[in-house]
Amino acid sequence: MESHSNFLYPRSRYYGKFTPENLVFNANLQEFAHKVNYLCALEMNGKIAPEVAYEDIKALWEQLKQSKKELGIGEQPPASES
Repeated sequence: MESHSNFLYPRSRYYGKFTPENLVFNANLQEFAHKVNYLCALEMNGKIAPEVAYEDIKALWEQLKQSKKELGIGEQPPASES
């Protein structure tokens, strides 16, 4: 079963600056990309309407933005007092 999971949901190694937050966000970003890929394939093959694909991708994007905000990715670190 694990080989099926690796095939359907492959994970790439993370090469950026390591922090737990960056690692979690990277996993969320990879999941977003996989889901968008599936939605695009479904839409291109006529299985779902373009409007449905658009709305689903938009919802996934909002989830990713919320994840970024909750993890504090891209925020300036607090200034250290000297």
